[in-house]
Amino acid sequence: MTLHLKKSWIISLITSFVLLGGVFLSPAASADAAKVVTSTYSDLDQSYAEFKEYTNQLFSLETYEAKAFTALESIDTQVTSTNRKSMYLKLTNTVIPNYTKLVSKAKQIKPANPQIKKIHATFVKASYTQLEGYLLYQKAVSKNKVNYTLLKQGNAKVNTASVLMDQCEQQLYAYARSLGYDS
Repeated sequence: MTLHLKKSWIISLITSFVLLGGVFLSPAASADAAKVVTSTYSDLDQSYAEFKEYTNQLFSLETYEAKAFTALESIDTQVTSTNRKSMYLKLTNTVIPNYTKLVSKAKQIKPANPQIKKIHATFVKASYTQLEGYLLYQKAVSKNKVNYTLLKQGNAKVNTASVLMDQCEQQLYAYARSLGYDS
């Protein structure tokens, strides 16, 4: 059986935002301030600041994700009794501790903006589901005989996490466009 490994989400988000026009640049919508009512401009400014703060907090998690994904990339995705111990050690010593830190730190992010709060809830759920998948992988390869039922359950969790993260990305992009980022 093969492990399903997914791309690095935070790195993907960073790349996508750079392609969107950059999180670190001002949104195009605020450039035409003369046409915007002062209170609306102020609201947009506030929303932009909240969005920038949120994405910076999200990007600060990248180091944990990068360590986990680097270890995952070194794992042979075809699970056998020969490589099961190596997989177990990488999952136990690197992947799970780093992904646990990512989930823990993500839960500490508390956006005030209701739209960002909803997006973040999806991000946390996706990340936690991904961690559950890794824990199932670990349990599947923890004994001399690989437990293919647990491996299949882990793959299902990882696939569910991928769907949730795709939803999160779409919500984040839609919100970024509403602030004036070009797509």
